[in-house]
Amino acid sequence: MDPELTRRRVLAGSAAVAGTAALLGPLSSTASAAAPSTAGTKPTVVLVHGGFADASCWNPVVERLQQAGHPTIAPANPLRSLPTDAAYIASVLRSISGPVVLVGHSYGGAVITNAAAGITNVKALVYIAAFVPDQGEQLNVLINKYPGSIIEAATRPVPYDGPDGTTGTDLYLEPDRFRAAFAADLPIATTRLMQATQRPFSATCFTDTTTAVAWRAIPSWGLVADTDKAIPPALQRFFYDRARARHVIEARGASHVAMISHPRATARLIEQAARATR
Repeated sequence: MDPELTRRRVLAGSAAVAGTAALLGPLSSTASAAAPSTAGTKPTVVLVHGGFADASCWNPVVERLQQAGHPTIAPANPLRSLPTDAAYIASVLRSISGPVVLVGHSYGGAVITNAAAGITNVKALVYIAAFVPDQGEQLNVLINKYPGSIIEAATRPVPYDGPDGTTGTDLYLEPDRFRAAFAADLPIATTRLMQATQRPFSATCFTDTTTAVAWRAIPSWGLVADTDKAIPPALQRFFYDRARARHVIEARGASHVAMISHPRATARLIEQAARATR
């Protein structure tokens, strides 16, 4: 773990799945309308979280980017389906004037891959322990391309009734498996809070098909979490190599939530991508 990571910052970052997130998500979305107008020479950084989490998982990274003078937005990813989530993030991107560095963690990588296609002000993609699918691919197939993921075994399906009378399925991480599968390098007290306040993640997100591939036209950067038990490190490396990422770093000892446990390395990679857009 990054030695700078204090207990205070871990707890702030763990609000990725904490009760205060309900406030932070809307605040982040509201900020999107105003942030770009004062961006100056630096691009706006848009941070997209993955499943079971919310936007405040980026808190330690946002703090560093803001200190460096980067306009930063962390919108709430709906986690309802890949088409729904990509369309929502695309609407956020269209509301921004000036260049954008678009960052995705985990499932958020699939979202930004679809959302940024054809949006000309997105100048860089940064993938943090992320899925980077190609056209026609599904995450439930990709996750098994290399051994090492325990995320599927750690999830519990919960059916729900939709307003139109249909039945859907949300996924949750089991209490006794959450830390090992998701955040093994964070303190137990923190992961207990994260597990208790996790957001529901629609099962359709794993079976939806990628229809647009932004990384074919937009340069990318990648971070490998080298002890990740959700997306195997070998799969992350495969993704970044296939996308011809300009630069890839490895966060040593990082679990799946590398942006919480290694915020300095994550922020530095994002800043490197931002510099390349200017």
